[in-house]
Amino acid sequence: MKKRVVVLGGGTGMSTLLRGLKQFPIDITAVVSVCDDGRSTGRLREEFNIPAVGDIRQVLVALSEVEPLVENLLNYRFKTTSDLNGHTVGNLLLTALKNINGTMSDGIESLGKILNLKGKVLPLTEDNVTLVGLMEDGSKIEGEHNITESDLRVMEVSYKDAPIVNKEVIKEIKRADLIILSMGSLYTSIMPNLVVPEVVEAIENSKAKIMYVCNMMTQPGETDEYRVSDHIKALNKHLGKRSIDIVLVNDGEIHPELIKRYATLEQKDPVFYDIEEVNKLGVRVIEDDFVILDREMIRHNSMKLAFHIFSNLM
Repeated sequence: MKKRVVVLGGGTGMSTLLRGLKQFPIDITAVVSVCDDGRSTGRLREEFNIPAVGDIRQVLVALSEVEPLVENLLNYRFKTTSDLNGHTVGNLLLTALKNINGTMSDGIESLGKILNLKGKVLPLTEDNVTLVGLMEDGSKIEGEHNITESDLRVMEVSYKDAPIVNKEVIKEIKRADLIILSMGSLYTSIMPNLVVPEVVEAIENSKAKIMYVCNMMTQPGETDEYRVSDHIKALNKHLGKRSIDIVLVNDGEIHPELIKRYATLEQKDPVFYDIEEVNKLGVRVIEDDFVILDREMIRHNSMKLAFHIFSNLM
């Protein structure tokens, strides 16, 4: 029987991880946080009162076994003077399928059959949720894109209204052999899955090891000056009686010119691997050079990540 792996996250980081994982003989369930409210996704949420579809689209594409043309089609973003401007084909398809099927989960399943998915994709909730950020000055900001665009540092996140968690999410977490907290925006992609009591309780009751794939770069307003140990500590605070068992850390070199460009244009810096502090946390560390360049962007090597994850399952 294939080992069951549940990945919690959202966005580009999760998609990168899944592109490698799908190449291995494992049973994958991707749990996607659905609080994004920017650009096309935000407009569709407001008009149709649905969960965020943008991250779901990215994850579906990452797990699909279809021709590149179909991937390009789903990610195609209209550039026009009409109301279609800024919308992607995949976002519109998911919105239509949700309306046809009645739930986002059923809509995802329908599109998943067309895309021949190598895994299961589940929204954390069917609710149209609003993420709330508690900022460093004590103020609260509503909406994921408002949180990320704020000049203030986010300290904690929560939901404006408690969401009803997808029952399938709880079921898959409880029977998982490995739970992976994906790389990605710590407070706006990963934490939204962990600030829900039902999810934390399911993780506590699971026999699965908990693995974290640590970010390679900091994120402005979320993880400025965060070291590897700071990421782990922040996640452990939200894991109830559990804590991270395994962490994957990049020990590869990032070219100085890239570091300078990221610092200048995006206010991002490499995440410092503070070995001594990490060792104090009692986690097993898997180190490797995970750095690759994708269209001049720093990304994790998805196949290396997947190899280490699969090896850990055996």
